[in-house]
Amino acid sequence: MFGKDRQRHRDLFESERNFRLLVEAVTDYALYMLDPAGVITSWNIGGQRIKGYTPREILGQHFSRFYTEADRASGKPKRALQIAREQGRYEEDGWRVRKDGTFFWASVVIDPIYEDGQLVGFAKITRDITERHDAQLKLEQMQKQLAESQKLDALGQLTGGVAHDFNNLLMIISGSLHTLKKGTGDDARKLRAVAAIETATRRGAALTSQLLTFARRQSVNPQTIDLGERINAIREVLDTGVGRSVALQFEIPGTVLPVTVDVAEFETALVNLVINARDAMPGGGTITVSAHAHPGNGETDGKDYVAVTVKDSGVGIAPDVLDKIFDPFFTTKPVGKGTGLGLSQVHGFAHQAGGTVKVASEIGKGTAITILLPRESKAPQVAAARAAESGGSGTVLLVEDNPDVASVSSSLLEQLGYAVRRVADAEAALRAIELDGIDLVFSDIVMPGKMDGLELAHRLRQIRPALPILLATGYSDAAVNVRGEFPILRKPYEIHELSQAIAKLPR
Repeated sequence: MFGKDRQRHRDLFESERNFRLLVEAVTDYALYMLDPAGVITSWNIGGQRIKGYTPREILGQHFSRFYTEADRASGKPKRALQIAREQGRYEEDGWRVRKDGTFFWASVVIDPIYEDGQLVGFAKITRDITERHDAQLKLEQMQKQLAESQKLDALGQLTGGVAHDFNNLLMIISGSLHTLKKGTGDDARKLRAVAAIETATRRGAALTSQLLTFARRQSVNPQTIDLGERINAIREVLDTGVGRSVALQFEIPGTVLPVTVDVAEFETALVNLVINARDAMPGGGTITVSAHAHPGNGETDGKDYVAVTVKDSGVGIAPDVLDKIFDPFFTTKPVGKGTGLGLSQVHGFAHQAGGTVKVASEIGKGTAITILLPRESKAPQVAAARAAESGGSGTVLLVEDNPDVASVSSSLLEQLGYAVRRVADAEAALRAIELDGIDLVFSDIVMPGKMDGLELAHRLRQIRPALPILLATGYSDAAVNVRGEFPILRKPYEIHELSQAIAKLPR
């Protein structure tokens, strides 16, 4: 009997020794014991590796020192032991603190240990899962960005389609106005009514332009310009827009800053930034418009850019609002004071031009918004003079599927002196070309059938290389790919814009 007891003791000793060696040798987990009050009574090498304490430094200390100051203040360590005692286990993922004060994301398990029915302490297991936590956060962020991108893309498709149809309506209104003005004579009342309709039409056109730029479905006419020269050219417009209580300053260098952009979209973006800056200073202040070369660095992938900055001395943008300012329809202005499309137009323009937008703001000290545009290597183009509204000759093949728009466009072309043949699609246009007698093709891009206007233009280029071709659109994904290959006139257009576009065509 005595021999069996001795063997049992030896087996128990050996078992405890093996378990102790196992626990002490584990490096990926902190495995240690607490007494019933939470004081640390054992420590393994994993605890030292993860939390930084040697056994001499930590034995006899309370385990709450691993918690953040906020968790200690809220009584979290005490609650953890209470839950473990009452429910038989405590599990949690959360922030813990190492000896050097750095934080790590921990997976924690606390089990109560009983002997003869009495609580003698707790077994605690802690694992550092910071990398997994960070990876999960990145995954969630990517999923959020993907969902946001899909939402914006769907909204962009809807916006682009609505704006396209609205531009056709505006085309009918603006084109008809030119004819209507000729019949009003000197009737002041009728002239005022026509002027009011013209103003509303231009505002509608500006709104759809902002919608399309947000959707990145705006047809663009890229030109290489000197950005500083272009800013100087619209100083008067900007001065008029800010009002008397705001001082508008310009810091434009004498050096050439060439960029390739759609001029109208650039000017719209600059006006939007200046008006937005003005609204941020209800009591008045200073707006500074500056431009400078921005050499390539790590932030810009080594590419050279030109930076245009609009800086105000206004109220600044709250941090919780800062990441929303480019969202379409988001605005902090009162109802009726803004559409929430101004900054989304700026964002859409910058990215469509191959650039980006940066924002720096401080509450009470103002905001600076910078558009970064890729710097062009070729020389700026010289702007053409505005063409007259008459003097055209020859036959124009008008390709337009909307009969009302076709009627208005025909009327404008005839007023400019052209004979007009109308067809509704690309296939009919190719048949008309076979009959000859066509001096110019003026085609919408978005059309039903197997070919759109851009594909028609490419086919005509093969058949009749010297035939002048002018495209028109209020919206088209395909137009983005033209990049100067064919001239594009944006709807709604006025008669002088149509005349000027035709005058620029190579003959």
